[in-house]
Amino acid sequence: MRREDAPGRRGGPDDDEGFTPDKLPAKEYMDPFINPAAELDKQRKLFEETRKATKGRFPAQPTRDVLLFLLRHGKLDEWQQDILSIIRDEAYYYAPQAMTKIMNEGWATYWHSKLMTSHFLEAKEIIHYADQHSGVVHMAPGGFNPYKIGLEMFKDIERRWDTGQHGPEWDRIEGIGVKERFDDKSMKGRQKIFEVRRIYNDVNFLDEFLTPEFVERHKMYQCRTDPSTGETKIVSRDFNRIKQTLLYRISNMGQPFMYVADGNYLNRGELFLAHQFSGLEVDASKATQVLKNLRLLWGRPVHLQARINDEMYIVTVQEVGGEAKKQKITDETPAPAHIVE
Repeated sequence: MRREDAPGRRGGPDDDEGFTPDKLPAKEYMDPFINPAAELDKQRKLFEETRKATKGRFPAQPTRDVLLFLLRHGKLDEWQQDILSIIRDEAYYYAPQAMTKIMNEGWATYWHSKLMTSHFLEAKEIIHYADQHSGVVHMAPGGFNPYKIGLEMFKDIERRWDTGQHGPEWDRIEGIGVKERFDDKSMKGRQKIFEVRRIYNDVNFLDEFLTPEFVERHKMYQCRTDPSTGETKIVSRDFNRIKQTLLYRISNMGQPFMYVADGNYLNRGELFLAHQFSGLEVDASKATQVLKNLRLLWGRPVHLQARINDEMYIVTVQEVGGEAKKQKITDETPAPAHIVE
């Protein structure tokens, strides 16, 4: 998501309300040739068509930056603007860490283990360290421990690049056990993990380096607890399904995608948020508390369209301090200015 600057104090129109041509940089005498009038007229025409098509919609397009929307359009006191601006700035500051949590924890655990067992511990201390370390990397069936997954992924990458077990040539190897025994002694694993640490985030880290063999080796199956017996059962061993579920869980830092779909819902100045389902459902208890806080800040009723247990609902908080009410969406439910699929 591209970050937009927060506004200063309220009181003037947004800077982006008028037409601003998208011009290439050029010296004044070359500008008519680099940015011909016909191209600028085309941009202006497109801008006018877009503005006409979105006339009456508020916002003109769905926006994910809910705090920025509140800062720009909410009737906030100056101290409220200050606090929201601080919270928003901190969220953006910590976002890169949230996007590399698995890699950060795995990298730290990898080097902690390497240094402790190779350099710092005496033989009599190894057992105590191993006991402590096992608690850090323990992962229950169906669970997800970023320390464990990150550590094992880095170790797996190092092993594969040390032995040459990667790339199209290795993929073309056939024969029972031949691929597993292959070793070209290339020893480029340490170099590879430093490269990965430098340029990847959690999403493309798992997307590129998670393999069916890794999932099988670490029993990363999809599990579910039987409500009647409390027993954890495997529901899927399919690699593609498991990988896609993991990517859903870590995309957007593990949070559901939320948009401001309408700032004037029902033409009553009510706020309508919409959940874009991407494999991750809304936590109803957390959503309720957030809606109560938004109701306090917005000053009007607040609604949330959300997918809960495979059904679409609208959760509404009407009064400050009031309880959230949930109702299933039907054909008669009024639609917001924007539909978020």
